[in-house]
Amino acid sequence: MVVDGVRLHFSDRGTGSPVVLIHGNMVTGDDFNTSGVAQLLLQNHRVIIFDRPGFGYSDRPRGRMWTATQQAELLHKALRQLGAEQPVVVGHSWGAMVALAMAERYPKDVAGLAVVSGYYFPTLRPDVLLVGIAALPGIGDLLRYTVSPLFGWLMMPLLKRALFAPARVPEHFHEEYSTAMALRPSQIRATALDGALMIPGAMSLRRGYENLTMPVFIMAGDGDKVVFKRSAERLHARIPGSDLQIVQGAGHMVHHLAARQVQAAIKALSTSACPPSGLMRQRGMVEERRVSGSS
Repeated sequence: MVVDGVRLHFSDRGTGSPVVLIHGNMVTGDDFNTSGVAQLLLQNHRVIIFDRPGFGYSDRPRGRMWTATQQAELLHKALRQLGAEQPVVVGHSWGAMVALAMAERYPKDVAGLAVVSGYYFPTLRPDVLLVGIAALPGIGDLLRYTVSPLFGWLMMPLLKRALFAPARVPEHFHEEYSTAMALRPSQIRATALDGALMIPGAMSLRRGYENLTMPVFIMAGDGDKVVFKRSAERLHARIPGSDLQIVQGAGHMVHHLAARQVQAAIKALSTSACPPSGLMRQRGMVEERRVSGSS
């Protein structure tokens, strides 16, 4: 589909209340299929998965910053074209920033919000300096078409382990993850630009957390070394009535280990008129749950 002149790749499957899945960096929307989350949700929901601008088969035109808010605006327009009204919006990692931006900007159009392994508050991040080089005009273009893909191939096994640690990288991820897709110059550019926008994005979004009134679910792995679980705990404290799950033994890719917990949370969000434990919107009725990483 084309939205505001941007070719946006997506899948739209299933029936029932709509759920929108927004992926993070280094992956595409297909990560929700690989993790098993999409297949579980298809039992009861219409599941819409986007490749964010510049990832997978979606374009990322130059001339825009493509902040989390700009990406949220684009996806919101896409959802209107698809006739998907008041979906539960789910975001993982960088996609959690896009999901939060959509909830803040269009609160009446978001039935529920689920954020997984997200970056919610500005912190010192040396990795931003490293990826930011590939985002620079000129030198970044040169690197993306020369040494960056080669360096990426060499580093990919280490990067995968870092994403899943302390858990092992699942065999299904080894089999289905496309390193070639991740290391295309266009996707390296998108990954680098998003990395450079992490800190300013969190600074911009944090002012609206207390104003979120829809049901909110937050998940993090207790061993996440990409975005420490403390970020999720701080967000939980800032959003009255939010539900927090810390998954023991899981890292940044927690949804691969806890797909059924994600499914259960989304089911609760979509039926928030009578929510199960933890998803109670009355101010002060907040529950934190720590669960195992079984899926």
